[in-house]
Parts: sequence; C-alpha cells; structure tokens
Amino acid sequence: MKKIYLFLLMSTLGLSVVHAKDLSKKEDEALKAKHVKEQMEREKKFAKEQKFYQGDEYDLSAEKVDPKDLDSIHEIEPENDFDMTDVYRDDI
Repeated sequence: MKKIYLFLLMSTLGLSVVHAKDLSKKEDEALKAKHVKEQMEREKKFAKEQKFYQGDEYDLSAEKVDPKDLDSIHEIEPENDFDMTDVYRDDI
C-alpha cells in the first residue's frame, strides 16, 4: 500500500514539475513579448524625436532676413577707450 501511495505521490510531483515548467515557459514568452513591445514603443518615440531634432519638417523660410533690410541699420562703432588703470589705482 505504501508503494502505491509513494508511486502516486511521485507521479503527482512529476506532473506538477512538468506543469510548472510549461507555465514558466509561457511566462517567459509573455515577458519577452512585453519587452519587445516596450522596445518598439521606445523606437517609435526615438524616431519621432529624431524628426524633431533633424528639422526637415519645418519651413523656416519666413524667418530669413532680407538683405535690403540690412542696409537701413546703422553700424555701431566700437569704443576704443577701454582703460582699466583707474580700477587698479592705489590712491583711491
């Protein structure tokens, strides 16, 4: 009788191990599929950001400066009196 119980116990444990392995394989596959999906989302986000950074989709011709407008701006002459000797004087 003990042999029958031992046989039933061993066979149940064996079946449960096989079942657990099948479940772990399914969980691994589900986890891999989840990671692949997450990576694809990251790649889509990266592709969208790259379009933004590249700037190919923007029309910047409205921001160009007309050379005729530059003639009306007067040139500012630099001041050449940069003298810092008064900063380093000791008698103040």
